[in-house]
Amino acid sequence: MALAIRLARGGAKKRPYYRIVVADSRMPRDGRFIEKVGSYNPMLAKDDENRIKIDVDRVKEWMGKGAKPSDRVSRFLEAAGELEKKARNNPNKAKPGAKALERIEEKKEKAEAAKAAAAEAAAAPAEEAEAPAEEAAAEE
Repeated sequence: MALAIRLARGGAKKRPYYRIVVADSRMPRDGRFIEKVGSYNPMLAKDDENRIKIDVDRVKEWMGKGAKPSDRVSRFLEAAGELEKKARNNPNKAKPGAKALERIEEKKEKAEAAKAAAAEAAAAPAEEAEAPAEEAAAEE
């Protein structure tokens, strides 16, 4: 039997509450489980001590029997200091999306247009100042 330590969702609509359970991996997510070993309430503040409750001794015992924790449960155990941290790599997470790239391009174009306009404005008064001096010299 393939055992999994995973979350089983409970609670009302838009008010999730999870039980951390040991279950046969072939059973439905919220279905039959073997033992409840903790709970997770994501509605509480991240620094609240009641947000995650885990019976670590029971989890270790089940892991000794071959149960594998899900990704989220393994993160909870890493935070509790019971599992060593895995190196995770998601290089695409930091990349901006399509709309953000469009906004960046628009900003670059506006900045370039503003620089060009400023350069033209800086050059234009100098030419105008030279022109009257030349006209005065031509009149004499």
